[in-house]
Amino acid sequence: MCFQKKGAVSSAVILAAGLVFGCGALLIGCSKEPSREGPASSVAAKTLRSGSEPSQQASVDSQTSQSVDLSPLEFAKFKVSPAGQRVFVIQREAVGSIDFNEELSVQIFPPVQGKIIRLFATAGDDVKEGVPLYTIDSPDLVQAGSNLISAAGVLELTSSTLKRAKDLFAVQGIAQKDLDQAISDQQAAEGALKAARDAVRIFGKTDAEMDSMIAQRKVDPVLVVRSPITGRVTSRNAAPGLLVQPGSVPAPFTLADISTMWMIANVAETDFPYLRLGEELDITVKAYPGRLFAAKIINIGASVDPNTHRVLVRSQVPDPKHELRPGMFATFVIRTGKSMRSTAVPVAGVVREGDGTMSVWVTTDEKRLIRRTVKVGLQQEGFDQILEGLAPGEKVATDGALFLSNALTVGPQ
Repeated sequence: MCFQKKGAVSSAVILAAGLVFGCGALLIGCSKEPSREGPASSVAAKTLRSGSEPSQQASVDSQTSQSVDLSPLEFAKFKVSPAGQRVFVIQREAVGSIDFNEELSVQIFPPVQGKIIRLFATAGDDVKEGVPLYTIDSPDLVQAGSNLISAAGVLELTSSTLKRAKDLFAVQGIAQKDLDQAISDQQAAEGALKAARDAVRIFGKTDAEMDSMIAQRKVDPVLVVRSPITGRVTSRNAAPGLLVQPGSVPAPFTLADISTMWMIANVAETDFPYLRLGEELDITVKAYPGRLFAAKIINIGASVDPNTHRVLVRSQVPDPKHELRPGMFATFVIRTGKSMRSTAVPVAGVVREGDGTMSVWVTTDEKRLIRRTVKVGLQQEGFDQILEGLAPGEKVATDGALFLSNALTVGPQ
């Protein structure tokens, strides 16, 4: 019985000693620094380090958080170049569209009611001032022409009567009152003829045409409606045989002066303090990449849209070559401050991480790329402005940075 108890105690002592030895070995193995392997065969299988670099590397780049080791062949696949400097302009942008200058747009109504006979222009045509657009058969013109011919006849009669009255008065053949009456009749006839000519002139008839009507004693019922301005036909709602009258919409023709166009944009209310009437700005359209059209703000909306919190801004764009078309998508840029020179990195070299931070990949040799968090400002002409975290001349990966960030996120396979 005693032997058996003693044997049990001895076994327990041996087991405890074994556990102590095993834990000691485990602790020694956990505290031992792992060996560093060479570069793997792919970027996805690289050794990722976080805060485990020697103090010498930390002094070189204090912002180092994570890095990727590459073989020379893999490193050559990434485009690496020094960060440069560029001039960034402090500006605001807004999108909108091109439209006709409505202040120079005219609806061409006929002066009187009539039926359209012929059409001489169509939508999209460029016409000169005074060019015929359409003709109508107007009974009102016939009536005005008849009055003109009658008034001309009365004037001719009264003029002859006045001449005879003057001759008779000279030989005491008539009394003074008869001469005065003849003078009055002749003057009244002159006034009536002038009024008749003005009435016919409203129909677009020239003095030569009216003289021809009087001489031939014949009224031309065809009224020619001419363009009052030089511009482009923006719409045509006329057709032969259509009865038209003044002010009856839609107008048979609508013309617009296209020497200037409008750019209409909805600007965020946060940019409202930067807007000024008469402010000069630059406009770009997708139809002409790289081209800048000068413009000037001519109207700022009186209120802000409560749904979109944007204000309507209208700019006038000179277009002497008639290159712009209504409906073109356009962007206007207005400068709001002085230009500044800053560190710049191509857009492809800056990565937006999942937490919203922006980062670049920096290298000091040809085997390791280090991810560094930076503060980004403006983006212009394919470059990001780096406000903090990177100095000019430091070498960064300008292409493939997104691939590096994805590889680092996935981790070693």
